[in-house]
Amino acid sequence: MKRSKHRGHKEDKHGDEPAILETENLDRDGVFMGGGPDPDTISLASVTAVTTNVSNKRSKPDIKMEPSSGRPVDYQVSVTVIEARQLIGLNMDPMVCVEIGEDKKYTSMKESTNCPYYNEYFVFDFHVPPDVMFDKILKISVIHSKNLLRSGTLVGAFKLDVGTIYSQPDHQFYHKWALLSDPDDITAGCKGYVKCDIAVVAKGDTIKTPHKANESDEDDIEGNLLLPEGVPAERQWARYYLKIYRAEGLPRMNTSIMANVKKAFIGENKDLVDPYVQVQFAGQKGKTSVQKSCYEPIWNEQIVFTEMFPPLCKRMKIQIRDSDKVNDVAMGTHFLDLRTISNDGDKGFLPTLGPAWVNMYGSTRTYTLMDEYQELNEGLGEGVSFRARLLISLGVEILDTSSPDISSSAEVQLEGIPNISETATGKVEEFFLFGSFLEATMIDRKIGDKPINFEVTIGYYGNEIDGIAQPKTKGKKKDGDEEETELIHNSSDEELDDDGGLTSVATTPPMKPVITDRNYFHLPYFERKPCIYIKSYWQDQRRRLYNAIIIDRIADKLEDGLNDVHEIIKTEKTYPERRLRGVLEELSQGCSQFLELANKDQNQSGRTKLDRERLKLCMSEMESISQQAKTMRTQVKKSTVRDKLKLSQNFLSKLRFMAEEPQHSVPDVFIWMISNGKRIAYARVPSKDILYSSVEEETGKDCGKVKTIFLRIPGKKGFGPAGWTVQSKLEIYLWLGLTRHRKDYLSGLPNGFEENKLSKGPGLPCSPPISLTYMMKQIFQLRVHMYQARSLFAADSTGLSDPFARVFFSTQSQVTEVLAETLCPTWDQLLVFENVELFGEATELRDDPPIIVIEIYDQDTVGKADFMGRTFAKPVVKMADEHYGPPRFPPQLEYYQIYRGNCSAGEMLAAFELLQIGPNGKADLPPIDGPTDMDRGPILPVPLGIRPVLSKYRIEVLFWGLRDLKRVNLAQVDRPRVDIECAGKGVQSALIPNYKKNPNFSTLVKWFEVDLPENELLHPPLNIRVVDCRAFGRYTLVGSIAVTSLRKFIYRPTDKQANNYSATEEIIVVNMDPEPSFKKMETVVKLDSCSDAVVKVEDDDKDGKGKKRKRKKGDEIEEEELDESMLDWWSKYFASIETLTESMKAQEAALSDTEDKDEMDIADGGDIKPDDSPVKGTKRGKGKKKKQVDPFEKKKPKLDELKVYPKELESEFDNFEDWLHSFNLFRGKGGDDDDQNVTDEDRIVGKFKGSLCMYKVSDDMPRDMNFDSNMGMFQNIPHNDPINVLVRIYVIRATDLHPADINGKADPYIAIKLGKTEIKDKENYISKQLNPLFGKSFDVEATFPMDSTLTVSIYDWDLVGTDDLIGETKVDLENRFYSKHRATCGVTCNYAIHGYNVWRDPMKPTQILAKLCKDGKLDGPHYGPGGRVKVENRVFMAPTEIEDENGLKKQTDEHLALTVLRHWEEIPRVGCKLVPEHVETRPLLHPDKPGIEQGRIEMWVDMFPKDMTAPGPALDISPRKPKKFELRVIIWNTDEVVLEDDDIFTGEKSSDIFVRGWLKGQQEDKQDTDVHYHSITGEGNFNWRFVYPFDYLMAEEKIVISKKESMFAWDETEYKIPARLNLQVWDADHFSADDFLGAIELDLNRFPRGAKTAKQCSIDMVTNETEMPMVSIFKQKRIKGWWPFVARNEEDEFELTGKVEAELHLLTGEEAEKSPAGEGRNEPEPLEKPNRPDIALLWFLIPFKAAKHLICDQYRWLTIKIVTALLLLTILGLFLYNMPGYMVKKMLGA
Repeated sequence: MKRSKHRGHKEDKHGDEPAILETENLDRDGVFMGGGPDPDTISLASVTAVTTNVSNKRSKPDIKMEPSSGRPVDYQVSVTVIEARQLIGLNMDPMVCVEIGEDKKYTSMKESTNCPYYNEYFVFDFHVPPDVMFDKILKISVIHSKNLLRSGTLVGAFKLDVGTIYSQPDHQFYHKWALLSDPDDITAGCKGYVKCDIAVVAKGDTIKTPHKANESDEDDIEGNLLLPEGVPAERQWARYYLKIYRAEGLPRMNTSIMANVKKAFIGENKDLVDPYVQVQFAGQKGKTSVQKSCYEPIWNEQIVFTEMFPPLCKRMKIQIRDSDKVNDVAMGTHFLDLRTISNDGDKGFLPTLGPAWVNMYGSTRTYTLMDEYQELNEGLGEGVSFRARLLISLGVEILDTSSPDISSSAEVQLEGIPNISETATGKVEEFFLFGSFLEATMIDRKIGDKPINFEVTIGYYGNEIDGIAQPKTKGKKKDGDEEETELIHNSSDEELDDDGGLTSVATTPPMKPVITDRNYFHLPYFERKPCIYIKSYWQDQRRRLYNAIIIDRIADKLEDGLNDVHEIIKTEKTYPERRLRGVLEELSQGCSQFLELANKDQNQSGRTKLDRERLKLCMSEMESISQQAKTMRTQVKKSTVRDKLKLSQNFLSKLRFMAEEPQHSVPDVFIWMISNGKRIAYARVPSKDILYSSVEEETGKDCGKVKTIFLRIPGKKGFGPAGWTVQSKLEIYLWLGLTRHRKDYLSGLPNGFEENKLSKGPGLPCSPPISLTYMMKQIFQLRVHMYQARSLFAADSTGLSDPFARVFFSTQSQVTEVLAETLCPTWDQLLVFENVELFGEATELRDDPPIIVIEIYDQDTVGKADFMGRTFAKPVVKMADEHYGPPRFPPQLEYYQIYRGNCSAGEMLAAFELLQIGPNGKADLPPIDGPTDMDRGPILPVPLGIRPVLSKYRIEVLFWGLRDLKRVNLAQVDRPRVDIECAGKGVQSALIPNYKKNPNFSTLVKWFEVDLPENELLHPPLNIRVVDCRAFGRYTLVGSIAVTSLRKFIYRPTDKQANNYSATEEIIVVNMDPEPSFKKMETVVKLDSCSDAVVKVEDDDKDGKGKKRKRKKGDEIEEEELDESMLDWWSKYFASIETLTESMKAQEAALSDTEDKDEMDIADGGDIKPDDSPVKGTKRGKGKKKKQVDPFEKKKPKLDELKVYPKELESEFDNFEDWLHSFNLFRGKGGDDDDQNVTDEDRIVGKFKGSLCMYKVSDDMPRDMNFDSNMGMFQNIPHNDPINVLVRIYVIRATDLHPADINGKADPYIAIKLGKTEIKDKENYISKQLNPLFGKSFDVEATFPMDSTLTVSIYDWDLVGTDDLIGETKVDLENRFYSKHRATCGVTCNYAIHGYNVWRDPMKPTQILAKLCKDGKLDGPHYGPGGRVKVENRVFMAPTEIEDENGLKKQTDEHLALTVLRHWEEIPRVGCKLVPEHVETRPLLHPDKPGIEQGRIEMWVDMFPKDMTAPGPALDISPRKPKKFELRVIIWNTDEVVLEDDDIFTGEKSSDIFVRGWLKGQQEDKQDTDVHYHSITGEGNFNWRFVYPFDYLMAEEKIVISKKESMFAWDETEYKIPARLNLQVWDADHFSADDFLGAIELDLNRFPRGAKTAKQCSIDMVTNETEMPMVSIFKQKRIKGWWPFVARNEEDEFELTGKVEAELHLLTGEEAEKSPAGEGRNEPEPLEKPNRPDIALLWFLIPFKAAKHLICDQYRWLTIKIVTALLLLTILGLFLYNMPGYMVKKMLGA
């Protein structure tokens, strides 16, 4: 083995002991590598007894054929701006601007408030590649007083990038506060907060909306800041210093037209680029200066960004650009991910980098004006060639904003910096890259048969610029000297080194390709393998790469192991836990080994701070991973495998993250295929994968190994079908290392070659070979066992394909036969590849054989076969000296995932074995034993040991009906029939004579028998096809579907023991009395069918009506009786929503608890004790949850609730497919889109409803007495004759609708379609609402099966033009109707005959129960005395009295029956959960925007068969009308108001005080008191009444106002705003604008109780709300007291600016009408005039006095002068005015 070589070195170096240690490890490795287990090393505890290395199955292509990064995707960003608080500034008119990239959207403007409430919803749609999307900056800014003319002033802004939002749980921030700061003044603190929801949805993501909770939970701003987890709330400002030193290796511009033009003009050939560096970070841009005409520019400048730290933008984008007046283009882009260069742990470090080189990759180095791959240089997609490298460093300094010498602006600055020393980035070393091309196959035939050669480049070495060998300059550094020496040679590829050796041969000689088959060529290398080698000079920073390599290797091993465990679990093999233990053991060993190796050479030159910090970080992380893995290994039990597997995945992502090295060293290697001078396809090999080290763990994983590489098309051309074809497949050997380590560079090559050198004169040192000639080769036979494939891509318009598979191995290819019209072909064929010549070391070939490529095509009668997908496999190898037998042989059939582009396109079941042909030839090979019973001519079937063992199964099919069939070739389907086929056998349904009249089948059940594999995982799919029988015996295929997994339809007879339900009785007590809540733990007890148990189930929902309700933060505890007459359906709904919100919170809390617990247990090394029994576990869990929900239950008065499902009802009940399944039928070609399942929706042509049941055929099938043999296994199912049903649809509300009008709103209304009935509720549209409350019910009559799909859509009403669809949802009513879960009408919690909770179902609970017992053939129900009922062997207890409308009590059994129904799932044998009374939330979708939610709708559906008693009238769920209230506010007095004016006479301070107030908004109802003039003490007397009538919704705690949005609006829009009373105190001025002095805002539901006297009234009532006693005007009705007025001073802190004595009095509309009161001091109920000091009564004289004082005393002379001047001016004016007239008169002598 190769490993032994290296062990030799080790012993020389380290003495003996490590060597012994090493050998131990190696033996262990041997075990895990899948070598034979060494019996000594396996202790029983850690049996990793999984010798089969499942990683043989490489179905996951390491090779992504199509670049995924640059492809545009649909994104939708939705932002809801709810409100802003604590905005800094006085009396402002704020609006919020949301901008993403270039798009800006504004909210409306709110007047004169610094805590505006908006609740506006914005949607931004994008179609861009993910990288571009996630780098976009989302900016929320608040602007003050913007109007048509003014752009407004910025109050503050908040920025983050979209990627940060997308990486949040559920891709969203919900109800979070964004902290605003002012970018122009970083010394200022917080400028306010904006509360918003932000969500980013890509195509196919679902948004989980946390349910809209009532806003009553007090907003804790600091605790809910809009920041990702782990970012501190107090972010500081920081300076980011990006130093840019110099660049080298910029592409030469020599083929550009401009070059020749310039040359003609200037006459000299200068460097033709003018580079500069541009950096983008957090929405700011910085640029360096431009270095004119320079390929190796030196800038020595630093760009300084000022931004918060930590920044909410993940990447800094650094670009080298070429400055040009005409087209300023990027030459290369590098993204600096701040997460990789900083660490936020306790021992973390600020972002730091370098000084280090970063490599930039982009388009090819041929530099032309029109570069077809230009977007690669912009950083989109994977670069296809090296562009340049740039020397940079980054430092961050946290600013102390309080220090005086800091400039307050956050502008980007540019500063010069001193030069950097040559060795700062490490010593320059000579690196040597060697490569040998062993095989080039699968070259796409489209390329043509011109000669092909390969070029290898590393950085700017080896690049031959135009692909023509021409004299060229080759930069080569002598001893790190910057001077470029130009060695110009005759036109040969080689260059002489100083010592006469060769520096480089970078390309292979051109060679004409040879045809392999119809699609591919290969190059005939045979035994002569061309080689390349390149010398290059780079700073020696190998340590960085070595550390990354070690971590990568550990991660690869871990990933392989975890995939292996997944595979074991998936294929249900035994002992996955043992394999996982082995994986963890390897992991902890690998990590400890890293600690030894990484510490070795600490003192290397060119080490940066980041190197040291990262090493520290990696060391500590690896140590902790090693510890945790050790601990976890001891905890892996059979029961915990899955959880531990999840946790191990976290290790993997940690390792992968640590292996990413932000500071580059040696650039990546690119391999290009060039055909006739034109670059066709490329591959990129990271240099760390092929880097050599003398320590084996540090050697790159592909260094000195033969590796398979697939070349692909560069840039955008590689998208879509073009990128799916393999351009070329290479087997290539690469080695990269220091030139002085060169001696081993050929050692990994397969043995048996001779080197061919370039013939040079004698006496020259040996140079590397330019080709190798192989003398010995190994001959193998490859056997490919192609059994079958399933779920293939539909390539024909019928929705089927004619698939065949083509297998490539080495230079050979073979095909299977073509099977017509199927997506699940069973080829059952053995392909034998004879005389396969492989070059390679025997052991290496055995462990890592070459890849087999299998491509699947669709045969077309004309034209080329269509590509349907590809997969890769590695064969199991048997060398000549090995025995053919278990455990490795014969190989087992396995499923391989087939890919088409990046999407999976089916699976293939196959096995592959590669057998070495020994010296005796083929005689030694194991024989091929096919099954003898079939003769298929030349086609060999799969041999016996490999093909699955079959047994006889019977498949019964229930044919119910067909639904929603679309037209086929424009003709309607009239007489359809269903054909079922599985493994060659099948059955046909009865013909439906008239599809329009009745789409159900007349014969329900048919069956057929078939031979299927014993192993259920290998069962072939079952095909369902629907054909339409036309006249003259013609058939047309309507659609088809393959049921890939039959497992859920396998009938497993129940245990005999379980069937014998013993006569023991279980008593279930359901207590209706309120009990202390700690008893809740008893609710969950496992019901075992054979035990005697009394189970207590309490009814949570009847917890006593008059419970005490404690206010959330109040001091008082109020008794709150529920008034039955007040309650309506909405009370029930809102209570239920609150319960849902609380339970969701509790679930999240419980989840995070368990996660913390897991993490802690691992970290502490504590042993997690295995639970003794799963039952106990569940009990613990549930008990906990109950306890958590508890506190809420104490608070709420008990209402009867319903169940609010946050998703569709069917997703909760398994699509109601308990016995009737729906199979979608497909037709037409599959989509070529990225995401195939999206286009599948368009291919659905209808549904087949029915079911399947399969079981092994045996004689002792149990038969009941009343077994109907015609129905087979489908007993007691209803008949499928047409049935008339009344469908009642209740639509409550819609949320988050996608805006449909230009103003960012919509005018939604409901449309309902069922069969031929269509209802459009157009006249009741709701104006300008995205969250409309409908509260409507609709009755529709329907006939199943004809009308079975209900469509509920929301349309947008438009005054002109057609109405637009916003979104729709479809409900399958038929499955609901027939389901055992009884989804026709939900079962309520309690039975009531009147009131808000009235029983809706025409059948009473007793009737329902009797019917269920009869249908299920159960014994019962037996009602006994004492409120008991017995069903089968369960006894339930419940109260037996009921109250009617008049309060009389009556005896009834309904409660008892209802109790049984609510616990129906506990009934043995037939029990299942019955659908409760509920509201479901369904997503609305739009056909044009598949996969992206357009909003949600809350609704439910009741169905009543017409042949039963008719149901009562529909529930009234119309929205609550807001209640009319009137708030009367009497402003009695003010005190201590700040004094604004200086007195004109005496100069003393005074104020002319008035108070302004409003409730809804300043425009609508602002009212002012009269003015108290000339108050010297700040005291004002008013006795003034404000009257505010308003409409109020008690449940939502919102005021409702209707107003027209603008003059042009067609109708009024309804707004809901929180009930907040604003009072402001002002200083009145006659001539200038009034001055604002202070304000207070009282939330009428929760505001501080007023102080008794002015003295006790303090600013704490505003700033320290939490400690104040709170009151609600709706409870108190009348309240009087003193409240403070506050404003912000220059330091942005609140200060007291006055006090007001006010009285608030709330009346209902009726009360207000009975006792009216006037505004101000008017009748009725006038208030007395205030007693103001007399100076205030002379207010009208004050202006005159002031004038006299000014004119006569102070400014007498000035006044006289002004008057005189005015007189003179008047005279002059008159003269000028009259003079022309007089002149004319005089002249004409008039």
